[in-house]
Amino acid sequence: MNISTYIIIFTCIFSISAINNHSIFNKFQFNPYQTKEKKEWYRFLSHAFLHADYMHLLVNMFVLFFFGRNVELYFNHFFAEKGIFYFIGLYIGGILFSVLPTYQKHQNDSWYNSVGASGAVSAIVFSSIIFDPFNKICLYGLLCFPGILWGIFYLGYSYYMGKKGGDNINHDAHLGGAIFGVLFTLAAKPQLALDFLNQIITLFN
Repeated sequence: MNISTYIIIFTCIFSISAINNHSIFNKFQFNPYQTKEKKEWYRFLSHAFLHADYMHLLVNMFVLFFFGRNVELYFNHFFAEKGIFYFIGLYIGGILFSVLPTYQKHQNDSWYNSVGASGAVSAIVFSSIIFDPFNKICLYGLLCFPGILWGIFYLGYSYYMGKKGGDNINHDAHLGGAIFGVLFTLAAKPQLALDFLNQIITLFN
């Protein structure tokens, strides 16, 4: 079983427990004000294993399932036994990097809360795109599109839901996660930048 599957299982168990127990939800959700005032730094990480509702959980874990295993294979191919550490670094880094702007913006707003693995999942999606932008991702064999199109759709969905608001989900974290996913992957394997550009150029030739 790959590491993304373990993440999915843990996230589902933790999220479902929190959805049905508000004390757990309140303790581990991302509240920038509480994080700063009470030094509850664990919230930077813990919020990514909570989800606002079952649909939010399903969407994030669905995307992680289909993209995560590909990214693990890429890292294992390039870095052998160290690949797992690159994958974990990408996931955790995506969580932290994507929520930093939110912390800066809302650290004095006691009313603000957010949850979700959006930043980490977005980092996984865009790492996959850098490795192979035109690799077809098939959702149960029914909808097959190149990864780069799924990435564009994912950001478009995030932008729309972010504008809609009111759901306790930090949709803006998707963009931060996407940026981190690209930067982390290119830093790990700089040659991928040239490979990516060559694939894009070839498409239009």
